[in-house]
Amino acid sequence: MHLNQLSAGHGWVWVKQGLGVFFKQPLAMAGLFFMFMMGISLLAVIPLVGTFLAVALVPAGTLGLMAASREADAGRFPMPLTLLTAFRAGSTHSKAMWMLGGLYAAVLLVVMLVSGLLLPTEALQALQGTDVDPEQVRQALLGPGLLVVALLYVPMLAAFWHAPALVHWHGVSPVKALFFSWLACWRNKGAMLVFGLGWLGIFLLAGLLTSLVAGLLGPQALAFVTYPLVLLLAAMFHASLYFTFRDSFVTHYPTPPST
Repeated sequence: MHLNQLSAGHGWVWVKQGLGVFFKQPLAMAGLFFMFMMGISLLAVIPLVGTFLAVALVPAGTLGLMAASREADAGRFPMPLTLLTAFRAGSTHSKAMWMLGGLYAAVLLVVMLVSGLLLPTEALQALQGTDVDPEQVRQALLGPGLLVVALLYVPMLAAFWHAPALVHWHGVSPVKALFFSWLACWRNKGAMLVFGLGWLGIFLLAGLLTSLVAGLLGPQALAFVTYPLVLLLAAMFHASLYFTFRDSFVTHYPTPPST
């Protein structure tokens, strides 16, 4: 297995592949994503350990959604058990995935602590959706604190992007998977940037259309449509993650001996 270097335009190919595989099995892909979100939400309400468990299961859940895309792309219907793909391949794979999940929760906690220390209160309130003065938010977000947090979060995101798939499908150890994932994202940073901008454009376009509908039908329509639409778009986005992994790595199998 080695890294495959792709052109920047391939990022848009990933977006289209994600949309295509979602609409191959829209009910299954949307349903699995909703199940994933519901499971994480229910775990998070458990006192003391619930939030940590919910966050630690994100890599395993992401792998399950990638496996669902793989099934749908092959023309098969992804069943609910697909979400548990990470824990259905034996104890060795399960332990490795739990280790990866623990690392994810620990690193995310560090990033959140740094965010709390560096970002002003107005910026934190803006990220949490709390009403504050727009000018205060603008000044706060233009400060150096947000840049430092971004410099921490983006490498973390790159390190965990492909890691669940590398651990499960290729048997790579969690620490090595983090390194290879980061390296793959860096080598294909142009494609990853186009991929991110493509999905950002789709979300912004959906938001614009929703606002137009609300203008025609009233604010009640906005409240009724926005949340389901965001969940559907998030499900479509997650459907495209498998293709970013599949195309970023090339697997070479040993040549069989001649007879």
